[in-house]
Amino acid sequence: MTDKLQISFIPTRCGRQIGHLQLNKPQALNALDLDMAVAMQQQLDAWRHDASVLMVVISGNGPKAFCAGGDIVSMYQSMQSAGHQIPDFIAEFFATEYRLDYTIHTYEKPVIAWGEGIVMGGGIGLLAGASHRLLTASSRLAMPEITIGLYPDVGASFFLSRAPGQSGLFAGLTGASLNASDGLFIGLGDYIMANEFLPSLLQALGDIHWQDGQITTQLDELCQGYQLSADAQPVAKLAKHQMTIDNALHNSQTASDAVKALLALPTEGDEWLSKAQHSLKKGSPITMHLVWQQIRRGQTLSLAECFEMELVMSCRCAESGEFAEGVRALLIDKDKHPKWRFANVDSVPEDVVELHFTSPWEQSPLTLSGE
Repeated sequence: MTDKLQISFIPTRCGRQIGHLQLNKPQALNALDLDMAVAMQQQLDAWRHDASVLMVVISGNGPKAFCAGGDIVSMYQSMQSAGHQIPDFIAEFFATEYRLDYTIHTYEKPVIAWGEGIVMGGGIGLLAGASHRLLTASSRLAMPEITIGLYPDVGASFFLSRAPGQSGLFAGLTGASLNASDGLFIGLGDYIMANEFLPSLLQALGDIHWQDGQITTQLDELCQGYQLSADAQPVAKLAKHQMTIDNALHNSQTASDAVKALLALPTEGDEWLSKAQHSLKKGSPITMHLVWQQIRRGQTLSLAECFEMELVMSCRCAESGEFAEGVRALLIDKDKHPKWRFANVDSVPEDVVELHFTSPWEQSPLTLSGE
């Protein structure tokens, strides 16, 4: 077990307990690394059939971040050593992460995710599948993979393709920053709580006399009772822009159409939309096509099929060098001037896009079931 994941129990009045998994890398904004993902999977597997464990809480250490994403620096190092091939570490990391995310989505017991502060990339993966996704006024959700030559993964092909209107496509293409109300609107949150309310929540969970057959109902009532009043919740920026976004993307037939439509939106006096537009403009042209494709393909795929597709996509991104270049520019050299493989969205060949959906394996290394 790793000290980067703190495991504890909350005793309850009925004599059973609640398992608590706390991501414990506050200096790195609780970024998820391979050791942490393995430890979380092992613990969830152990608690799955443990009758003494009623439910699971997943949180991050400190109020700054639930989880700011995956450990992409380690991924960068493996890509550098492997050249233009799929590093074994990359395949192992993504297969482990996606199995963990799928486990949370399909867990037989309630899972509470405390999404306070920054929730990005891999953090979204841990949040999305929880049965009770609790956000706060300080929550900042984003999937900004377009800035690093990846794409929104961790099951986003499933949940972004089912978001209202064109909001999922917009969020994937722009990496826009979403607040807690946006999270509820797009389908990544259930309740909004006060900042730094977690200790009180854990205390309240322990004070309840949980009853078999009523646990989910009791938990729903608890969350409803502690959520912020409507006037105390942040204003949903995404919902405010929804009609504009839908109208802009309504007639788009290709990734190029969608990108050009979003870049043509007037942004004067609109800082949020301007930032989203800027990220899109500077992002990877390959990613633009991948987001377009994953939203369309994901609409007809099951959650398991989406994870299978994403493992292929992610490993192909690592193989091509686009992902490594994006990480280099943002986090290694920090020059913020990635040299993308193609100059713009129009110049990406169709066969390059299609390769990202072509499996390099005869048998996928991703195992979603089994303990």
